[in-house]
This record gives sequence, C-alpha cells and structure tokens, in this order.
Amino acid sequence: MIKGFKEFISQGNALELAVAVIIGAAFKPIVDAITKVILDIIGQVIGSPNFDSVGQFKIFASSEEYIQPGTIITAVVNFFLVAIAVYFCIVMPMNKLKERQKKAVEAGPDAPTDVELLAEIRDLLASKN
Repeated sequence: MIKGFKEFISQGNALELAVAVIIGAAFKPIVDAITKVILDIIGQVIGSPNFDSVGQFKIFASSEEYIQPGTIITAVVNFFLVAIAVYFCIVMPMNKLKERQKKAVEAGPDAPTDVELLAEIRDLLASKN
C-alpha cells in the first residue's frame, strides 16, 4: 500500500496538481483585491456593489424573508470579474512571455561575427598544417 502511494505521489500529475493548488491559493488575495476594486467602482456607479435586492419578492405577505433572485446575478458578475482578473493578470502575461520565449528559440543563436568566422578559418588552416 505504501509503495503504491509513493508511486502515485511521484507521478508528475499529482505534483503538478499540488503546485497548482498552492499557487492558486497564493493568487487568491490578488484576485480578491482586483475584484473588490471593480465591485467598489460598480458600487459607486449604481449605488450598491451587489445586485442582491434586484427582483426581490415575498411569496406570502406575512413572511419576513424575501426571496432574492438578484443573488444569482451577483454571483455571475463576481464570476466574470474573477475570470477577467485572472485572464488579464495571469493568463495574458504568461501567454506574452511564452510567445517571447518561442520567438527567441525560433531565432536561434546569433550568427557569428566576421571576426569569429575569420578566427575559425584561421584555426582550421592552422590545424591542416
């Protein structure tokens, strides 16, 4: 049983998943802060940072509890704000970095200069003599 667990842990997938969870937890405060700023802006524009009271109603007039379908709207808006924050702060910069690295690899090493070529020719001629 221990041997099987060691094999499972040593697989790349389990380690990658663990690293992803840890990095995700580390990025959570950043994403929360960006989302809070955007919600504060929305709150300044429309007067409330959430849509909980939109469309609220009571089934029975004597009931003290309101049914608030606006909470779904708030959850959807929060989801999109988090998705936008993650895309612009994490995904887009990483894609740009990968693109730059790919261009650098495709370009290959710099071509040798004239002096380097002449030194190579000199060394080849010296080795033949």
